[in-house]
Parts: sequence; C-alpha cells; structure tokens
Amino acid sequence: MADRHLEPDTPELRERWGNWAFNDENLVKAKQIVARYPEGRQRSAVMPLLDLAQRQVGAETNTQGWLPIPVMEYIADYLDMPIIRVVEVATFYTMYNLVPVGRFHVQVCGTTPCMLRGSDDILAACAKRGMKKGHTTGDGMWTLTEVECMGNCATAPMVQINDGNYEDLTVERFDAVLDALARGETPKEGTQEPGRHTSEPSGGPTTLKEMVTENHDYRSEW
Repeated sequence: MADRHLEPDTPELRERWGNWAFNDENLVKAKQIVARYPEGRQRSAVMPLLDLAQRQVGAETNTQGWLPIPVMEYIADYLDMPIIRVVEVATFYTMYNLVPVGRFHVQVCGTTPCMLRGSDDILAACAKRGMKKGHTTGDGMWTLTEVECMGNCATAPMVQINDGNYEDLTVERFDAVLDALARGETPKEGTQEPGRHTSEPSGGPTTLKEMVTENHDYRSEW
C-alpha cells in the first residue's frame, strides 16, 4: 500500500544535506549503539543508526524526520559499508521515511481486520481534513500513508502517528486525537475505548483478572 520511492538526488538536496552529520549528543549515542555489536559486525548497527539519523533530521526540520540520500551516505561511511546496502535497508522497512514528511505522519492500517472495523471511515476523515495518501498538507502539518498490518488487530482499527499508536478508533475518537495534536497537546496513546485497559475483550478480562492492576503471581495457585 505504501508508495515507496527515494527523494530525487538534486543539487538543492545536496546543498541542504550534503554536510549533514550526527550532532554531539547523537554521536555519543551512535558510538554506544555500535559498541553493542562484536568486532567486525559493526554494520549490524545500520538499522538503529538510520532511526537515530531520521530522528535528528526530524528535530532539525520540526517533522517526524526522513532520510535524504546524503544522510544515508553518512551512515554508510560511518559503518564502512556500501551505500547500496544502507539504501536496501531503508527502502525495505517502512518505518524509514524516504521523502520529506510533515510534523505528524499519520499511518492508517488498511489490512483486513482494520478494514472490517472501519479503516475506510478513518481514511475518509483524513480526506475531510485535506489529507491525501502519499502527500503532505500545504501547512506541513500532516502526511498520510496507508500501511500494512502493524500488529494491533485485536484493537482495530488503529493508526500510528509518529511514535504513538491509537487504537479502537471511531471517526469521532480519531478526530479528537488529531485536534489534540494540532493544539500541541499529547493525547492518550493505545486504546481509545473507554474502560478498556489494553487488548483484553471489550467486556473486560475473563482470565488472569488480577493482572490488570498488578503483576500477580499465580504460581502458588496452580
């Protein structure tokens, strides 16, 4: 579903990002990440370093962040690996943004459970706000992407916005989340169903009920 393509490598892109590098804080983090891996296996750090780079780009642009080609080249040089290997990783995993995105990246799951539970209505609500799949709104606030399953089928339909998952959505609940974000607030993440804790049955848990409020030890009862 997600339209995946690299942002064209233009002179303007090079002018903006050609000298990009980790800032001092992230350089320390990058060294710590690489140190997790055995000698000779430093290239295994490519995924967390791409994530770190995307977050720094996001902080610099007041968006969720993305990965321009020069930034991927920097990661390749940092890990002493061919640039094509970095691009292969970045283009395979959809958590890496290959083109500029807005302040809030709205990723709507359209796979079967979410579709059956109303994801089409969620996409329609996005359209009413001027969002279009694969595009960023003119004010730079919202980027809309339809994605494959993100593992919250029991609480469908769900939407991921930047790092937050919002589940058990209706159009009204979804609108409330977007309104809160637009006001600069931090809406509650997870299920939006009143009275629901996580992904237990909508009528409440039927087993292991004591685990709702504490890490209850059942071993003595078995």
